[in-house]
Amino acid sequence: MTAHATSDDARRRPPGMTDVARLAGVSQKTVSRVVNNERYVSEAVREKVLAAAAELGFRPNTAARALITGRFKRIGVVSLGSALYGPASMLVALERATRAAGLSFMVANTPEGQPEAIQDSVDWLLAQGVDGIILSEPIDEGQQVRPDAGVPIVGLGQAADLPAERVALARGRTAASCREAVEHLLDLGHERVWHVAGPLDWWEARERLEGWAEAHRARGIEAPPHLEGDWTPAGGHAAGLALPSEATAVFCANDDTAIGLARALHEAGRRVPEDVSLVGFDDIPAAAYLSPPLTTVRQDFEGDATHALNVLMRLLPGAAPEPEARAAAPRRPLVVRSSTAPPTSSHLSPP
Repeated sequence: MTAHATSDDARRRPPGMTDVARLAGVSQKTVSRVVNNERYVSEAVREKVLAAAAELGFRPNTAARALITGRFKRIGVVSLGSALYGPASMLVALERATRAAGLSFMVANTPEGQPEAIQDSVDWLLAQGVDGIILSEPIDEGQQVRPDAGVPIVGLGQAADLPAERVALARGRTAASCREAVEHLLDLGHERVWHVAGPLDWWEARERLEGWAEAHRARGIEAPPHLEGDWTPAGGHAAGLALPSEATAVFCANDDTAIGLARALHEAGRRVPEDVSLVGFDDIPAAAYLSPPLTTVRQDFEGDATHALNVLMRLLPGAAPEPEARAAAPRRPLVVRSSTAPPTSSHLSPP
């Protein structure tokens, strides 16, 4: 009975490195080197071990490996629990980047309106076991993160008073992209550009507002008062209904806002771009297929996520020294389409 039970237990237990080594015809130490992505293993042997692991359904024991190496090979991410395009796309991009780097990924979502939730999320991730943490938390609620986490923490943008070397996407990059978008409209001949902002407790909304204002200041133009939106088509529609009749150009804080504003303009009998030129931000998949196609600032979530992960990995114990000039985050280009045009003569002020 005992022997039979032992045999059943052996059949039921998950495959281990010994089983992989036996099937691949290599030593257990070689399997360990492949699992831990160490050097001194030829590509042919590595492929043989990975094929044997896949055939057996072998999964490394993360906890056991962490005890041996002191590393979990897992990155934690603190993110706002939101289905909005920007935060959701960044979360997907971060997961892809960590997987491509041979790391696992764990996320802690934060609810809006709870400043202590960020530190609580950091504490939870530390309890689960992570080698580093990326803060993808876009809202300023006066939150702080204790500096004694024991692992490196990197912010995607302004967040939790992190020092500049711990911020992957430097302040000013978004503002520069927005300034370029507004300058495009001014260069077309529009005298002023109106702006539908995002909620101003979001860091990104503030930077987009700042870039819009900078474009006017640089040319000695008094910017009109901005309208505040909420990132949604409904918010853009409401702002469009409040848009003054003299407005000939609008820069929206995101594409969803621009879609809602375009609907309000259509309902008012105003055409895009003949009566009002329109620019968005994000370059969502639908932007190129709207009528007319939307001029917008293109985000590179994959590039930003990879850049943030690289910044974090340079801070991990045993990482190679950081180069003198840190690689810059990807640029956010303006994609010009058919929703922008010079103002018609009827909208121009008399000389």
